[in-house]
Amino acid sequence: MSRTPDGDGSRSIPVTPIHDRTLRQTIATVVGPVVKKIYRKIVLRPPELQFESTAQYWSDRYAVGGNSGSGSYGRLAKFKSDVINDFVAKHAVKTVVEFGCGDGAQLALGQYPQYTGIDISSEAVALCRTRFHDDPSKQFFHASSPEADTSRADLAMSLDVIYHLVDEDIYDRYMSRLALASNKFICIYSSDEERPGHVPHVRHRRFSDWLAARAPQWKLFMKVPNPYPEDPNRPNDTSWADFHFFRQ
Repeated sequence: MSRTPDGDGSRSIPVTPIHDRTLRQTIATVVGPVVKKIYRKIVLRPPELQFESTAQYWSDRYAVGGNSGSGSYGRLAKFKSDVINDFVAKHAVKTVVEFGCGDGAQLALGQYPQYTGIDISSEAVALCRTRFHDDPSKQFFHASSPEADTSRADLAMSLDVIYHLVDEDIYDRYMSRLALASNKFICIYSSDEERPGHVPHVRHRRFSDWLAARAPQWKLFMKVPNPYPEDPNRPNDTSWADFHFFRQ
């Protein structure tokens, strides 16, 4: 116990220091489980994730309360939604399928008549189904489901995904699905060069070479440079990704 003087110095008031353990106990028993969860996210950092495979990493990341990354929030998310929403409106896109819907943060800014989201993480699919459960224009499926192979739309999208596909077989299957899923347009938001990533779950790929060799019917017709290009000093609101739009 410690003591602190009052305003006129005539008397001291006993003050009991609040220790971290006491704070956690108070939150758990008095305030409730909801605020306890918020406390854990803000005060307690999630454990370091070990990378073994793409599917494992993202499933673990969402399971411990992680999100889709800084590219789905803030000014980067607004830039992306502005570009895509404008494209959807100008080209009369009625249906959209996205391979890598993530936690739905980016989707919340989208204006799509009909949307199908597919993800390699069952946790991400569950998050999106909960978040958009009142919106009948949206549906979500796991990448292992039949719908992942059979979904077709006017616009097939890949946003901040390709450079996360470090496994060769997953990358090849992903690109094949993307190329087959579109009736009219493909939108890819990613880096387009071959270089190693700065963390184990990142590997930059020149996807334009894959399309030229494996799906040459798709031709680049529009590129939108990122107004916030990569800056190592500002990793959370800059990006190495640009928009690339393809059509047959």
